[in-house]
Amino acid sequence: MPRGLKSKLRAREKRRQAQEESTDPVGAQEEEESPSSPSSGFRDVPQDSSAKVTPRNPRVPGGVCSTTTTDAAVSNARFNKDASNQEEERENSSQAQDNTEQWYRGAIDEKVVMLVHYLLYKYQMKEPITKADMMRNVIQVYRSHFHEILRKASDHLELIFGLDVKEMDPNRNTYVLINKLELNCDERDNRGMPMTGLLMTILGVIFTKGNCATEEEVWEVLNMMELFAGKKSLIYGDPKKLITEDFVQQQYLEYRQVPGSDPPCFEFLWGPRAHVETSKMRVLEFLAKIYNTVPSAFPSWYKEALQDQEESAWARAAAKSCTIAMARARSKALASRFSHTK
Repeated sequence: MPRGLKSKLRAREKRRQAQEESTDPVGAQEEEESPSSPSSGFRDVPQDSSAKVTPRNPRVPGGVCSTTTTDAAVSNARFNKDASNQEEERENSSQAQDNTEQWYRGAIDEKVVMLVHYLLYKYQMKEPITKADMMRNVIQVYRSHFHEILRKASDHLELIFGLDVKEMDPNRNTYVLINKLELNCDERDNRGMPMTGLLMTILGVIFTKGNCATEEEVWEVLNMMELFAGKKSLIYGDPKKLITEDFVQQQYLEYRQVPGSDPPCFEFLWGPRAHVETSKMRVLEFLAKIYNTVPSAFPSWYKEALQDQEESAWARAAAKSCTIAMARARSKALASRFSHTK
């Protein structure tokens, strides 16, 4: 471009700027104060005048920004509604989860009851008990809960019927039910509905009442078990007959009138057979199981049970020594008689 023309254009541009400054000095001052392009912090803000941009700390004089305020209120209401709906959905989901869990727990408990009946049937029929049979006939789709169901069923069998569930062969997964009383062979073979759980409970009442319990004290505990005199039980039949006649005839209990009582009162003691087939420690262990604790949690009874255990051990050792001595004396007598015949 020729030098003269370039000078003319530069002079014309200076005159135009001078005219704009003379007609609008405020605009020129604002233009100097505000950069023509947005700063780096606002590059993403829409530059269109129609765009609704709410400042961080807006100053809205009465009614000027009513549209923006209304939109914000609608948005806020919509947000609150969405939050409320989400909270309601979470509550419904939690309630549904609780209902599902309750239903699932109910199904597990039902399996526990079924397994108790199944094991009692196997016990009475003297049939072997295997894990495979329990899984196939009772547990079925709840295989992952087998150990939980078996544990709960075992607790019921122990506390109600006095039967312990023992695993005989871990390799073959075979189980057996063992009566808490040391029954003789004939009684082990004659398996009716086991009453040992009730008997152990009564023996426990007698033990904790100073080895002698009144009939009233025994019935107070039995009433808590929903057993009442004169009212038949589905499991135990006539409970009064069972404890005042059957258990007495079997020599598990002694039932006698309190001396000098008028009107007559009766009391229970351990029978001779109870002393032979069980012990205070076993009865205390049974009671501790009911209270979900250990025998040592009852210090005075535990001390008495230990003492009884020691005395029983000495008595057994003495009886064994006596038996051995009698056997040796008899063998010597036989040997002497045989030598004389020669």
